[in-house]
Amino acid sequence: MDSLTQITLGAAVGEVVLGKKAGNRAMVWGAIAGTIPDLDIFANFVTDPASALAYHRAFTHSLTFSFVTPIVLGFIVHRLYGGKDRLWPTNFWSSLGISWLALLLMIFGGSALMPLPVKGIPQIALFVSSVIILFPLIFYAREKWRRTPSSNENPGWKDWSILFFFSIVTHPLLDSCTTYGTQLFEPFSSIRVAWNVISVVDPLYTVPFLTFLIVASRQKRGSFTRKKYNWAGIIISSIYMVFSSFLMFKAQNVLDHTAKNKNLQVVNRVVGPTILNSILWNGCIETDSFFYTGLYSFFDDEPFYELTPIPKNHHLIKDHWEDEQVKILRWFSNGFFSVYPIDDKILRLGDLRFGAVNAKGDGPPNFIFYFDMQLQNGELRAIHVQQGPKDRKAGFSALFRRLSGEKDANF
Repeated sequence: MDSLTQITLGAAVGEVVLGKKAGNRAMVWGAIAGTIPDLDIFANFVTDPASALAYHRAFTHSLTFSFVTPIVLGFIVHRLYGGKDRLWPTNFWSSLGISWLALLLMIFGGSALMPLPVKGIPQIALFVSSVIILFPLIFYAREKWRRTPSSNENPGWKDWSILFFFSIVTHPLLDSCTTYGTQLFEPFSSIRVAWNVISVVDPLYTVPFLTFLIVASRQKRGSFTRKKYNWAGIIISSIYMVFSSFLMFKAQNVLDHTAKNKNLQVVNRVVGPTILNSILWNGCIETDSFFYTGLYSFFDDEPFYELTPIPKNHHLIKDHWEDEQVKILRWFSNGFFSVYPIDDKILRLGDLRFGAVNAKGDGPPNFIFYFDMQLQNGELRAIHVQQGPKDRKAGFSALFRRLSGEKDANF
């Protein structure tokens, strides 16, 4: 999900684990831990678009990363606040150097072992490990410059490691609830877990959660009131997730009912919420030669999807089916992709799990998520990745009109 949501979840979990001892420090480090897996976005600066796509939500979102990284971060944060738990070294700068080296080797090794071919692993590992280690470095400078000593305790290395574990592991677990999917089992498997129950950005999940967290942070450390507000945010967001899961199953049943009424021979199908809500759902059905995609809102008068046929056109890339980047994009879309020629040089692969705007018009549909491919050195390579409609203002306007049940909203 979006970074603000992950920061909120990490901070709330940090408060649960160490709030009584560390006060707002627990929230702050929980928030930092909650955003650490998403530092894989730095792959975009050092590798090609397809490799960056394969690396996002990969090793840094894995259970392996969630178990190993907290040991390193717990050690350095304990040293940051002057802790001397019988570990070597005890000096902060030596500890910082060793921690950075451990992170670099761990991220490089884990990423290099991933089944999917990702280019630029050494550069990615260097970027990600360096950004992670910047956090304790910045807070060390703050501790040196602060005028009054903190009244918060410095828990032991073990306690800090537990905080980092729960604040990090909840990040990929939450991401697994989206349609995008998360590679939880890297580097042993590139299988993406995607439960499709919530949008990557959903204010109804995030805003109440964040509000209660802010109120909790203003309360006295260790007080019942602080604990009550923090848990209220966690419980309300969890209830919303369960409710959204129920809506997903309902939307899935409506899609199955629609396919049966239209006598479609279903090979595969997927549903997922559209951006910013859990009311309007995108559905896609795969048959032998076509995909049928459409939307269903719980505010619609009738429970069915208005499906639009979109040809697969997979024959357009049959000679490049096993090209390295084509394999990545086929894997990423889980097979739900259509191919359209844009001109005599560029092919567009649209990921239909995220739907298409104005799919009924002539020419290529306006895919929400697509990749432009071009022949380079005998192989098809991604030259552009588009996430979201090009005209975002018009797209979001149409989205909310369609959400309300307006069938001619051009979304």
